[in-house]
Amino acid sequence: MWGGRFGTGPDAAMREINASIGVDKRLWREDLAGSRAHVTMLGATGILDAGDVTAILAGLATIETEFAAGGLVEDPALEDIHMHVETRLAQLIGPAAGRLHTARSRNDQVATDFRLWVRGACAEADAGLKALVLALLDRAGEHAATIMPGFTHLQVAQPVTLGHHLMAYVEMLGRDRSRFADAATRMNLSPLGSAALAGTGFAIDRFATAAALGFAGPTRNSLDSVSDRDFALDYLSAAAMAGLHLSRLAEEIIIWASQPFGFVTLPDAWSTGSSIMPQKRNPDAAELVRAKAGALLGGFQTLAVIMKGLPLAYSKDMQDDKAVVFAAHDTLALCLTAMTGMMESLTFNADRMRAAAASGFSTATDLADWLVREAQVPFRQAHDITGRAVKAAEARGVTLDGLSDAELAAIDARITPAVRSVLSVDASVASRTSFGGTAPDNVRAAIAAARDML
Repeated sequence: MWGGRFGTGPDAAMREINASIGVDKRLWREDLAGSRAHVTMLGATGILDAGDVTAILAGLATIETEFAAGGLVEDPALEDIHMHVETRLAQLIGPAAGRLHTARSRNDQVATDFRLWVRGACAEADAGLKALVLALLDRAGEHAATIMPGFTHLQVAQPVTLGHHLMAYVEMLGRDRSRFADAATRMNLSPLGSAALAGTGFAIDRFATAAALGFAGPTRNSLDSVSDRDFALDYLSAAAMAGLHLSRLAEEIIIWASQPFGFVTLPDAWSTGSSIMPQKRNPDAAELVRAKAGALLGGFQTLAVIMKGLPLAYSKDMQDDKAVVFAAHDTLALCLTAMTGMMESLTFNADRMRAAAASGFSTATDLADWLVREAQVPFRQAHDITGRAVKAAEARGVTLDGLSDAELAAIDARITPAVRSVLSVDASVASRTSFGGTAPDNVRAAIAAARDML
């Protein structure tokens, strides 16, 4: 490729560290698409004659057929996917293949290929997230009125509905989808035609190649075009956030599946056993999703460290960008598939959830709110009164609604039998009708709204 300048070949270790074909072979579809757009434009602008354009396009079509059938044979001496394509093209059509590289560089070529691939990866991530959202919506609909404890500090706080809890993850995943959509919009400009870093003296049409590749237009600065990897960092950032949310959901499944909680039962398909304890049903799929979130978080950090000290324009360090992004793509896809499968098939133990919701004096806030609303007690005073009621119930070993009317009145005379309307977990949940609250009708409305948005 640069034999005119160099008298000897690279050292074996140099050849190994320099070659990227083992990683960037994934870009063969994008590389062929970019080459087709480029050579078509060269023909339309008169830079190449029609015969060469026809021959090159025919050769690229043959290569596409070969690679689709698994015919890519890696040769480290050819370094990357670009030279593999160009070399095979030369074998097929002869010297005319060398004209394909007119008015472009591997710098703008790889920037274009990689953008195309990452743009597609954003769409794949969105589809995987949408599938999980749909599974959550289905389960939330089944359990819009199923009562469970809501937690703060992993202590029973207030009763909520399981549907409301699951809809919290629909909100999180919706934000994840928006991040991938935003990233795809930002990266939707074509670097092709920026050449090595300064543009080209050929009268090319960058708007034509951008349109042919489905971009909104060409990038505006040739230096930035070949040195920018923000689009990859955007993808990794969105993937890291999605992984964080998947990990939180996985953690809840792990806790809920434990015997002390017993809120869910995982099916055999998403569990493993023990080599020594035959009674065990381990939530390994959820645990692995939780673990793999760390790799997604680390992916962003890895590429950010690679890029943070690079001057303009292209540096070879950037060759290591693709391995990080490809790994994140594969990890995220696997985690989304596993989490969707678990969410679709796990069994919720509603009786166990309801019993837990009734423990821990979870309707204490309802008592305080009732005193404020019905007896015009200042909230801080109502908080103190409720605290004394909790202490009395705890001493008796009963729930708040297990205290008699006389016992409640003895704590504060303003507590009348009418308070019974808010002391049960059902009444508590039903009362939370503020927008975004946990009342069953709210949950059903939120599900309907989410489906409309989808």
